[in-house]
Order: sequence, then C-alpha cells, then structure tokens
Amino acid sequence: MKINVIGGTMDPREVDQYIEYARKKHVGRQISGMDIIIDGEYVDLKFYFSDTDFQHAYRSADYLVKSMDKLNDAKQSEFREKHTHKVDK
Repeated sequence: MKINVIGGTMDPREVDQYIEYARKKHVGRQISGMDIIIDGEYVDLKFYFSDTDFQHAYRSADYLVKSMDKLNDAKQSEFREKHTHKVDK
C-alpha cells in the first residue's frame, strides 16, 4: 500500500493506526494507497482502491449484485436459462 503524508510529518505508529482504521472502514475492499493530508489540527484521508475494475454484475429486479449466490433459487434458475450475448472488446 502506498502512503503519502501531505502537509507535514507523522510518526510511523500513527500512520499504522490510520491504515488499520482504513482496513476496518472498508472491509472487503483492497486499498492500494492512501493520502494522509495534515491540515493544522485536522487530518483528511483519501483512499485509493485497486478493486475498482468492473468485473461482472447481475441485474435482477432492478438492482445489481456481484454474485449469483445472493439471489434466491428462482432467480438463479432464471439466469441459467437466459440467453447471453457476447461483448466485443
């Protein structure tokens, strides 16, 4: 993970605490970098994620899910029977 401290210096232990905070706040996301912006007594955090590439989403009843296992058996069956179209890249 690339860490940038902007606007001052910070003890490495404090940086580690911000990393821990980021991991707890964004469970399930892969954080590739973080900007720690020091502004007087305040600190702003900006996160960069490496999992932002769109892979696949399934549309069901006007909502998107990343995994078919979130759908009930009837919807899973509907997707298995559905005709798919190739996408040219």
